Amino acid sequence: MLKWITLFFSLLVGTQTAVADDGAKLVGIWKLISCETQFQDGRDSRPCFGKNPAGYIIMTSQARMMAVLEGEGRKPGKTDEELAALFRTMFAYTGMYRVEGDKWITKVDVSWNPAWHGTEQVRFYKLESDRLQVTSAWAPSPLLPGAPMVRGVLMWEREK
Repeated sequence: MLKWITLFFSLLVGTQTAVADDGAKLVGIWKLISCETQFQDGRDSRPCFGKNPAGYIIMTSQARMMAVLEGEGRKPGKTDEELAALFRTMFAYTGMYRVEGDKWITKVDVSWNPAWHGTEQVRFYKLESDRLQVTSAWAPSPLLPGAPMVRGVLMWEREK
């Protein structure tokens, strides 16, 4: 009897994870392959952060997500203007995430832009093998003049 009780609790504890089964497939390290900004007003899409941006998403089994992206050609800044330009050519945030169908929602607790603290960032995803396409919800751009309504379409590849 003790053997069965031990087995039962082992199975119970072993199956409890912070990420639900539908989110387990996202767990890992993802490297940025491409990034495109789409404009809601119909303007032509353009590359995010230049033609060769760099970045990673890390999704943990404890439901913590971290993302960092940077534009191509960044150089160290010395003046206030150069330092401000660095801020506009990067993007970083982290928080606890949950998966609901074809989207994950991150409750941001740390960000390159404090305006994001406490917000929920929604990302729609399509997973095909080791490729992850991520589309953000339409939102005012925190990086473009006039804050036009945009969404990002990013392609990621699982690190092996």
